[in-house]
Amino acid sequence: MSFLLDPLAYEFFQRGLLASVIVGVLCAVLGTYVVLRGMAFLGDAMAHAILPGVAIAYILQGDLLVGAGVAAVAVALTIGLFTKDGAVKEDTAIGILFAAALSLGVALISTMQTYAVDLSHILFGNVLGVSASNLWLIGGLSFTILLIVAILYKPFLVISFDPVLAATLRLPAELLRNLMLVLLALTVVVSLQTVGVSLAAAMLVTPAATAYLLTRRLFPMMVVSALIGALSSVVGLYLSYYFNIVSGSAIVLTATVFFMFAFGWKRITFSR
Repeated sequence: MSFLLDPLAYEFFQRGLLASVIVGVLCAVLGTYVVLRGMAFLGDAMAHAILPGVAIAYILQGDLLVGAGVAAVAVALTIGLFTKDGAVKEDTAIGILFAAALSLGVALISTMQTYAVDLSHILFGNVLGVSASNLWLIGGLSFTILLIVAILYKPFLVISFDPVLAATLRLPAELLRNLMLVLLALTVVVSLQTVGVSLAAAMLVTPAATAYLLTRRLFPMMVVSALIGALSSVVGLYLSYYFNIVSGSAIVLTATVFFMFAFGWKRITFSR
């Protein structure tokens, strides 16, 4: 029991653990839409698209998370604009904006002299450095995003899997699709403190992909994905604490292990 209780004696670990669980659940729930709609590349694009916002905020000595949020939402809405009415395919728009945003971010960062230490936490996460104010921000944004998903559960379900029914019901499909893109963008921003830009996409995809192997209905998939995301966060944070490794990497690797177990179980079950 001391193995589990000793780290909890430190406030920074308590805050980090709570933040990790919140983000793990949030990414897992939103990730179900990413996996079911075949939008895994979108998560990666969103994660890297925030770099220009982070760089500009750093240059202006502003809040890095605010800069990340503005950039993520801007890219999400631009993707929605380019793909409106099928003018450009979604994967094409994502690829163009992903490359452009990443290139702009790298160009801006390369002009700085002391970016390495200051921006490393954005790139790789620093969950054990979560402050009380960070925790309130993470909790507030996560609650808001999950509340919107809960309220719009059925409309999101319809526009994701039955566009014809959405048109019949006269749902504002374009507005809902853009809103989903914005929610995904904000989810990536929320996850920066825990897993960083480099691994945010993994937490969107891996728990949801694991749940997809275990269940086929959306709501059970969300629940299973959230449990896997939370458990991966807890186990990964303890591994990070005891083995002195980057917390984001430990969390993602733990989620990957769960995926491998689920994949193996699925293969064994089908082979019988």
